[in-house]
Amino acid sequence: MKPFFELQATDPDTGARAGMLHTDHGDIPTPIFMPVGTQATVKTVTGDQLVDLGAKIILANTYHLYLRPGTDLVAEVGGVHRFMGWDLPMLTDSGGYQFFSLAPLNKLTEDGVSFRSHLDGSKHHLRPEDVLRIQAEIGADIIMPLDECMPYPSERKYAEESTSRTTRWARRCRDERGAVFSHHDYRQFLFGIVQGATYADLRRRSVEELAALDFPGYSIGGLAVGEPKREMLDLTELCAGLLPRDKPRYLMGVGFPEDLIRCVARGVDMFDCVMPTRNARKGTLFTREGRLVVKNAAFARDFTAPDTECGCFTCRNYSRAYLRHLIHVGEPVGMSLASIHNLYFYLDLMRMMREAILEKRFASFQREFFAKYRMATD
Repeated sequence: MKPFFELQATDPDTGARAGMLHTDHGDIPTPIFMPVGTQATVKTVTGDQLVDLGAKIILANTYHLYLRPGTDLVAEVGGVHRFMGWDLPMLTDSGGYQFFSLAPLNKLTEDGVSFRSHLDGSKHHLRPEDVLRIQAEIGADIIMPLDECMPYPSERKYAEESTSRTTRWARRCRDERGAVFSHHDYRQFLFGIVQGATYADLRRRSVEELAALDFPGYSIGGLAVGEPKREMLDLTELCAGLLPRDKPRYLMGVGFPEDLIRCVARGVDMFDCVMPTRNARKGTLFTREGRLVVKNAAFARDFTAPDTECGCFTCRNYSRAYLRHLIHVGEPVGMSLASIHNLYFYLDLMRMMREAILEKRFASFQREFFAKYRMATD
C-alpha cells in the first residue's frame, strides 16, 4: 500500500514542495486548493462542474452538517460521498472556527464545547471524542480534531491555556480511534492542528507536542483572523519549517491568490478558503491581472471576456457586461458563472505552481506572477 503522502520535489530556491496524497477516494496532487462545500455543496457549483474544473478534494463543515441535516442521516446513506454524489476525497474541519466566529453562543471547557445552535437556539455539548465520531460518521477522508481558534489579539495567558488544551484534545481524539481508522469501508486520516496565536514560542511548542503524537498530517490553524499579513506569513513559515518533512502541511482558511503563492513558497501543501466563491457571489472576479469588481457600472458595456487569458467555461462564452447584468439583477446563474471562473482561477494557479516546482522554476514563476498581478491590499 502506498504511503499517505509522498514528497516528490522541493524547489531549490524556496521552500515550495510538490507531493501526492493517497486516499481511498483518489490521489491528490499538492500543492492543492480545496473548494469549500460548507453544507455538503460548493455554493452554486455542481459536483460534475467541480470535477471539470480540476478539483481533486473539497471541504465540508462539521458544525453545519451536524446541525443540518444531522449526522445520523448522512451516515445512514453511507457517508457524505454517497449523500452528495461526490466520489473524490473529502476533508472536514472540526467546527473550531465556527465556535470562534459564533463566540457569543458558546462556552469552552476542558471537557469540550457547549453551544447554542445559530439556527434555533437549541443547546448542544460536544467533547473532542464526539466531534471525532461525527466526522467519522460523516465519512470524510481527512478529519480534524476539535481545536480552539483564538481571536486576534489574544492575551498571553489565555493563549498558553488554549494551545495546551488544543493539544490535549488532539491526543484524546487520537487515543479514541487511532490516527488512521475506518468507520465506513475506507481509510480516514486524522490531522493535528497547530495553534499558538501570534506567539512564536507557543507555535514551536504546539508543533513539537503534536509531532510527538505522530499524525498522518498537520494543519496550521488560528491564522488569517485579523493579524497583519506579514505576521501571518512569518508564523506560517515558522510552523511549516518545524513540521515533519514527510507529512502534509495544511494552512487553514487562507486566502487570496497572493497568499497561496507566498505560503506555497514557505512550504505549505494544502489550502482551503471561501474567498473564490464568496467573492464571486458578490461580483468580484480573480484574474491574471488582479481583482476585477465586475458588478461595477463601469463594465455595463464591456463586452470583453472577464479574463482574456483564462480558458474556463465562463471566459470562453460570456462577457463582463453580461456577468455584470446577471449579478446586478440578482440572477443565480451569474453567481454560478462567476464562481466557476474564480474556482478555475484558483485551481489553475495551483496546477501552475505544482508544475513550476517539479520543473525547479518556482522562484521565477513567483516573480512573473507578481509582476503582472495587481493586489487591492498588500
